[in-house]
Amino acid sequence: MPWLTFVLSAAVIVFAASQLARYGDVIAVRTRLGGMFIGTLLLAGATSLPEFLTAINSVRQGVPNLTAGDFFGSCMFNMLLLAILDAVFRQQRILRQVALTHALTAALAALLLGLVVFFMMADISWSIGWVGVDSIVIILTYVGGVRLIQLQGMRSGTAIAEPEVAVQAGTLGLGRAVVGFVGAAIVLALAVPYMVSSSAHIAEITGLGTGIVGVVLVAFVTSLPETVATLMAVRMGAFDLAVGNLFGSNVFNIFALAMVDLFYRDGRFLQVIDPGFALAGLLGLLMVCLGLIGNLARLERRVLFIEVDALFLIIVYIVGIYLLYARGIGM
Repeated sequence: MPWLTFVLSAAVIVFAASQLARYGDVIAVRTRLGGMFIGTLLLAGATSLPEFLTAINSVRQGVPNLTAGDFFGSCMFNMLLLAILDAVFRQQRILRQVALTHALTAALAALLLGLVVFFMMADISWSIGWVGVDSIVIILTYVGGVRLIQLQGMRSGTAIAEPEVAVQAGTLGLGRAVVGFVGAAIVLALAVPYMVSSSAHIAEITGLGTGIVGVVLVAFVTSLPETVATLMAVRMGAFDLAVGNLFGSNVFNIFALAMVDLFYRDGRFLQVIDPGFALAGLLGLLMVCLGLIGNLARLERRVLFIEVDALFLIIVYIVGIYLLYARGIGM
């Protein structure tokens, strides 16, 4: 029964995510805000809703390690997806075509991941009310970083200009696109609790523990929206929307991890996470840095059919999952 619930809820999440990608692209065209802005902020935030909702449910059920595993595992999986896209769409060389301004988003994701790992290891006990100062610093860094991304996108002299996209006949109106986008996000939010409960049950009956299940299984399911939305964007040729969604989702994931502290009333949230998850955070940081290098480097170096940076991402992910499993993270 839990496996059936898992599959059905995952299918609903995939459908909702495909609609998010469709309506997000329409909003980008209608508002002329551009694929980078929409992918980094709007689409990334919406497709990261499963991670945030999973975190809230995990905290309420007293399994904080499931939350940490989900967020860090999702960051790793998003970068793995970046490598998979390079292999599948090798003729289009996605990372070589997108705007260099995505490097700022990737750098922000790396900074936020670094801050989380630092605060987990430093174990600074300061708090304001029940919210840790560490979480507040991460939230403020996110807000400042997003503002910087907006300002960077407005400076045409430093950003690569996106080609003007004509509004084709039959394109949905902005109002309908916004309503559709919000509706798809709501469906996503409704499906996630079923996925969370079934995943927790699966973790219990398999005996793997909430840590590795969170990093692998739950992270995979909650990353399905990013996966589907990114694939849909690539098929439509909206490469900036696709890459912006992946880097932006990592930024939003860490922001959401800090926001969980607002719902956790028994002390600082980062304090109760298994210290072993620092390794998962470092793996996510390493993979984001590799993605950043891939965005900045314009030289092509292929091993058979795949770029070297994409190959490194795949290797780091596989080896990283093995190391986390071997250390029994979150057991």
